[in-house]
Amino acid sequence: MSVTRSIEKEVEEFTRRYKAVSEQLGRVIVGHEEIVHGVLTCLFVGGHCLLEGVPGLGKTLLVRTLAETLDLDFSRIQFTPDLMPADILGTNMVVETPEGKRLFEFQKGPIFTQICLADEINRATPKTQSAMLETMQEQKVSIAGKVFPMKLPFFVMATQNPIEQEGTYPLPEAQLDRFFFKLVVGYSSREELSTILDRTTRGVSVKPEKVMDGLEILRWQQLVREVIVAPHVQDYIVRLTLATHPGGPFAPPMTNQYLRWGSSPRGAQTMTLASKVRALLQGRYNVSFDDVRRTFLPAMRHRVILNFEAAAEGIEPDQVLADILKKVPEKADEKQVESKTI
Repeated sequence: MSVTRSIEKEVEEFTRRYKAVSEQLGRVIVGHEEIVHGVLTCLFVGGHCLLEGVPGLGKTLLVRTLAETLDLDFSRIQFTPDLMPADILGTNMVVETPEGKRLFEFQKGPIFTQICLADEINRATPKTQSAMLETMQEQKVSIAGKVFPMKLPFFVMATQNPIEQEGTYPLPEAQLDRFFFKLVVGYSSREELSTILDRTTRGVSVKPEKVMDGLEILRWQQLVREVIVAPHVQDYIVRLTLATHPGGPFAPPMTNQYLRWGSSPRGAQTMTLASKVRALLQGRYNVSFDDVRRTFLPAMRHRVILNFEAAAEGIEPDQVLADILKKVPEKADEKQVESKTI
């Protein structure tokens, strides 16, 4: 009984602290509840987030407000076509010692922080974008035979504009796969736009308060990983992931018709961790099928690659993924699986 009460208390405290951060963001950000939840999910599982939307929707403001709400180091990198890898990672510089000797010393770049805003990340060349691959996956930077670990927790929050094609470069698939979620930021509603005008055109400035530090975030990241996933729910996650693989035993017709490549195992890992966060927020210590379904689109939309037929017909990844959600049952049909495998 004491163990159960301890778990319930931890779940309640996590929900309360999550709401504390969310409320501070709500003092500045109007609406976009699902986007805010997605960003905070990345925060509490230690994943990176890619925000996509047209200019002026508050993507940069959201990340900057999150940095003001958390007691973490923050840096912003404005990606441009002439940005070089050394501008992100740092470089060896010649310095002079008090004794008059000269030696090389590594000067850390802006990536050495805890929250890194990669603003308009698709404006940099693939060479510069790839400079972040090691840091995003392994939380370290290797330069000139030396390894420099990052201070934890470490997050990359990137923004990109989907409508301007001149002077932009598609993100490499290897880098896209390193983002935990891809969140599509939409337009505000009539009521939300009215509230935005009230807040921004009347000379009233609202500053969020710092409510959480790095040690507490690491504590909640550990709690999330301890949430239970039953075997049948985990199998549902596995089958959803395999259903994105064209020609596979679980692939529905739309997958075979419109997808060229499916998700890597990171997609299944993402769904599992994100579902655990949703379970905790619902007061549960176990993951449900509904938790998995709610995380499927943001976890997968950047991990599947469309083929030429999809591009010609104007098919979007979300359309294929929505079809997968409809076609893949919660409970596996063992006879059907066996027949397809044979």
